[in-house]
Amino acid sequence: MFTAQGPTLTELAVQALSSTRRGYDLLAPAFDRTPFRTPDAVLDPVRETLRTLGPFRAGLDVCCGTGAGVDVLRQVCTERVTGVDFSAGMLGVAARTAPPGPGPRVDWVQADARALPFDGVFDLAVSFGAFGHFLPKERPLLFAQVRAALRPGGRFAFPVLAPPGPDSWLYWALLGFDATMRVRNAVWRPRFVMYYRTFPLSGVLADLHRAGFSVESTPLTALGRRPDGAPRARLLIARREERPAPAATR
Repeated sequence: MFTAQGPTLTELAVQALSSTRRGYDLLAPAFDRTPFRTPDAVLDPVRETLRTLGPFRAGLDVCCGTGAGVDVLRQVCTERVTGVDFSAGMLGVAARTAPPGPGPRVDWVQADARALPFDGVFDLAVSFGAFGHFLPKERPLLFAQVRAALRPGGRFAFPVLAPPGPDSWLYWALLGFDATMRVRNAVWRPRFVMYYRTFPLSGVLADLHRAGFSVESTPLTALGRRPDGAPRARLLIARREERPAPAATR
């Protein structure tokens, strides 16, 4: 895709007609050579912002893919970093390509983010580019699982890009993609869950608060500003509160 080393159109079609998990298993060897990998232009300012809040002892990358976010955590955590993903193919690539050198211990765990096998062991959790794989009704459970994996006071951080306006070609491209995926999932099984317009900031903030987080945001000024002066991206930083969180329903 867009490069000689990326997946071909035929390969992308096969992946798109697979389940979400199987699709990523197939895509994994070429994933880092596609536009789907979170770019360094986003990873770098997130890392620098987290450095001002840390250091942290243990970090978790939720839906880690091939490990780009794990590399961010390695630079802000001192003891342990864990990448969790449901795709064995993505985890295999992550383990093989992880840069060598000193730093915290790195573990790779295969698990569904809606059923994380951790209980209060991390100081920081991050996630990059994965929320489109969860339907809006699944967000409360996802956030509850991340909260349970954090120690009291632990932080859950992820970048949020400002949505394009209807005067942008990207607005219509994303709208068309989501419409196509809805039709695909209505007529084809297994489903491939990936949507770009199902993560509105107001709904996300409400779900985080209900899950037991307090939330702050900081502009990622390195990514520029919109014509109206608003930042193009923010880093949401959700802090696990001491109060018990309401039980999430599956």
